[in-house]
Amino acid sequence: MTAVLAGLIIALGLVGIVSLVLPGLIVVLAGVAVWAIPRGDAVGWWVLAVASALVIVGTVAKYLLPGRKLKDAGVPGRTLMAGAGLGVVGFFVVPVIGLFLGFVLGVWLAELARLPDRGQAWTSAKAALRAVGFSMLIELAAGLLATAAWIVGMFVG
Repeated sequence: MTAVLAGLIIALGLVGIVSLVLPGLIVVLAGVAVWAIPRGDAVGWWVLAVASALVIVGTVAKYLLPGRKLKDAGVPGRTLMAGAGLGVVGFFVVPVIGLFLGFVLGVWLAELARLPDRGQAWTSAKAALRAVGFSMLIELAAGLLATAAWIVGMFVG
């Protein structure tokens, strides 16, 4: 029964990573913990430790690696903050899809205000969007690896 509950929580976390509605990696790790802690054996604790390490590495990587790409492209952090702000507003104006639309619009408008040319602003905005997409892929990979550790643990234990 705990394996089914853990699987549902993990699946919810993976959906949260893609939809940006939930803190996906934390939810995935919570699902692994729901399965591992009640077991109280070495397999459960090892799986939880491996999943925790993957979540930590994934979380650090999702901020460091795309951030480096943004610096190389010359995109300032305030551009992403503008995108995030308009994304939140968009989420409430047009539920779920408004988050993505608002983010793109916010990034483009921030870059348009910063750069004199629309073409340069769009090029810079595309670099920011690629970095955010790369960040999501890193987070999804970490979530899938933590899920794989859980699945292996279920078969081993």
